[in-house]
Amino acid sequence: MRTTLDIPAKLIEEAMRITKARTKSEAIRTALELLIKQEQRMKLLTFKGKVDLEIDLDTLRKRK
Repeated sequence: MRTTLDIPAKLIEEAMRITKARTKSEAIRTALELLIKQEQRMKLLTFKGKVDLEIDLDTLRKRK
């Protein structure tokens, strides 16, 4: 999908340098993927301490 964006050149250059991207599109795609993964991890952290991981597989599988 083609989109026109107004992104500061220094920001793109820095992103390309850090990610070793060869093109601006590759740098932006990589940056967006990393941002999405980071946000997903942050959402998972909201469950910290709220999920009971004391699982008894025998009970779950109805074994005696």
